[in-house]
Amino acid sequence: MEILSSRVLLRPTDVFRSRDFYRDVMGLAVYREFGTPEQPGTVFYLGNGLLEVSGSSEASEVPPISLWMQVRDVRAEYERLVAAGVEGLRKPEVEFWGLEEAWIADPDGVRIVLVQIPDDHPLRRDQRTF
Repeated sequence: MEILSSRVLLRPTDVFRSRDFYRDVMGLAVYREFGTPEQPGTVFYLGNGLLEVSGSSEASEVPPISLWMQVRDVRAEYERLVAAGVEGLRKPEVEFWGLEEAWIADPDGVRIVLVQIPDDHPLRRDQRTF
């Protein structure tokens, strides 16, 4: 199978609230918009992927999905988002695998992990041997 493109699809309980959260609070850039004014769909750039917020779903317990977003300064982003009213689930801390992570939640409870990769972490180095 050859994958040509991919994206994460979120079906929020309130598409307007979630669109505004990802666009205005998180600050994600819009890739494209579609649908009608009553039922809009928005696709956001998500690093080297895409996040589509469209349609709707019934309210449920915390969805079994998490979004992993690498940022330049996890502490600054966490503080900015919590100050803007975003639910902070866990303050930034360095994990035993060496990444600094913080957790927040979107309006429907989707867990978002904000990750900062330290300069000396193996993910920042070419691991190939020649």
